[in-house]
Formats: sequence, structure tokens, C-alpha cells
Amino acid sequence: MATRWGIASAGKISSDFVTAMKAQKDDHRVVAVGARSLADAQAFAKKYGAEKSYGSYEELSKDPDVEIVYIGTIHPFHLPVAKLMINAGKHVLCEKPLCMNVKETKELVVLARQKKVFLMEAVWSRFFPVYKEMMKRINAGEIGEVVQVFCSFGHPLENIQRAVKKELGGGATLDLGVYCVQFASLVMGGERPEKVVAAGHQNEEGVDATTSATLIYSKGRVATLNCSIRCELPCEGIVIGTKGTLKVSHPVWSPVHMETPSGSFDSPLPDLGHSYNFKHGQGMMYEAAEVRRCLQEGLLESPTITLEETLILAEIMESMRKQVGVAYPQDA
Repeated sequence: MATRWGIASAGKISSDFVTAMKAQKDDHRVVAVGARSLADAQAFAKKYGAEKSYGSYEELSKDPDVEIVYIGTIHPFHLPVAKLMINAGKHVLCEKPLCMNVKETKELVVLARQKKVFLMEAVWSRFFPVYKEMMKRINAGEIGEVVQVFCSFGHPLENIQRAVKKELGGGATLDLGVYCVQFASLVMGGERPEKVVAAGHQNEEGVDATTSATLIYSKGRVATLNCSIRCELPCEGIVIGTKGTLKVSHPVWSPVHMETPSGSFDSPLPDLGHSYNFKHGQGMMYEAAEVRRCLQEGLLESPTITLEETLILAEIMESMRKQVGVAYPQDA
């Protein structure tokens, strides 16, 4: 039986997610889409094949046919929309960052555990074959003991309102830095860093435009992360060990190529003739498959991106942007 999805928000990221699932069309069924505008929901449903459309998230939450809801709203709406769905007994896959800060993240995790529903932060990168092969090679000792991680993600986004406006949850750390933080966290085994040191520059709206951070981990390990909404950065992930170096090539958030001492690894994405808003958007099919697997096995979180690790990611990002002087209304 296909996994029965509800889609909250009719924006670009939701479009890519629904389109990506067409690669596994027998496994997934888009039951309904909900948006703040009924016209937007209806247009989305017509274009992407959703069976029903609603002009509010509340109506979507009440649809008895919906099993799990994918939340593709802008960041500040993640908590209220996710709470609405969880309180209605729906499982939730919510875009990253899961919430605006640690306080909100804890609230959502506690609620999901109380209601005994599945909750996952949509860190889609984790499910790409390159990431899985990277950890396989690191764990096999190919590069020896990990000493240093370098990761960057920068892209000019200053013309995108949701990326630059404080009230829309903008800023380099929440929008792009989350990918660098999760990359380092994966390599470091999901461990909480002993110290986070960060600095950067704000834009005129009071969000971080460029941020650099150093995460100090146990056993002499360090991660250096850079993110920017002002310029194009290398967007690579490099892991240096005592016996060699591994490089995940651009785009580190959705990679198809990696180089290690034992040789390169390639995992091209299938071309099904669909178009996407974001680079390698079809790779969202990997996280959809993981959610389906978890639901079939009765799991309430994914072992690949646990709720405990999501909380640690939130702690790191909050520390980073606060050191740059960024505060959101949700912090009050």
C-alpha cells in the first residue's frame, strides 16, 4: 500500500518533493495539499496530481486519508504547522531547519514523542548514496582517524526575500549553514561539540549574511564551516584523517561524486524528464523512501537523522548566529 501524503505549502520546495516522488510512484500517493490560499492549493493539485486541495493547513490536518504531512513552509511556520499536524495525529516530515531555535525544536520533539507520531527533519542530504558511501569508507578506516572537517555552502540569495528578511526566518546559518552543520555532525558521529566559536556579518535586516564557525569536538577533532547568502562558495565537504583525505564534491548538499584514497565514487541521479526548482531536486526521492521505510517498520524517528541529533544541530546553529548578533522574534 502506498504511503499517503499531505503537503503543507504549495511553494517551490513542495513542488520538488512531490515531483521527486514520481520516481517511486507506486510507493507514494499525494492525497492532499493545503496552502494559505485555496487558489494556490488548487493550482498545485492540478499541476502535480494531488487528489484534494485545501485553503488552510487546519483543513489538511483534519483529512482522515492523510497519513503523513510534508511541511515545506518558510521557517517561522514550521513549528505552528507541525504542531497542528502532530496534534491531529499525523506523522510529520518537516523541512530544515526543523524550527527557528532550540526552544521551539525541543517543544516539537517533546510533542511528537508524547503523541507517539513519526517526526523527521528533512535533512535530505543524509540519504544520498554518496553520503552513505562516505560513512562506509570513513568507518572502514580508509582515511584513518578523523582530524579535520571543512565544509562550505554559499550562494547569492540577497534578491530572495525569505533568505534576507528576519520576519521570514532569513539568514545564512538557518538557510545554508544547516547543511554544513549536519555534514560535520554526521562525520563526528552526531556528537555534541565541546565548543562553538563563530563570527560573521549581518545584513541591514539584522540576519547573518556571512558566517564562519569552528566546532571543537572531542579527541582532537575540529570542523570549520562557512556559509554565505552573498557569494558563491566552493560548496564542498572535505574530511581529513591521519591516513588521507576524502572530498565530497559540489554540491555538498546533494552530491553525486566523491573522491577518496581508494578511488572516486559516482552515483548519478535518474533523469525522468521532470524539471526542478532546486539543483538535484530529484534526490528528495531518497528521503521519501526513508520515511516510507520507517513508517512500515513502526519507527517514530529515522536512525539516520535522529531527533536527538536534530536538537544538537539546533544548538549549534543557535550558538553560531547568536555569536554574530542575530536574534529572531521567536527567541523572546
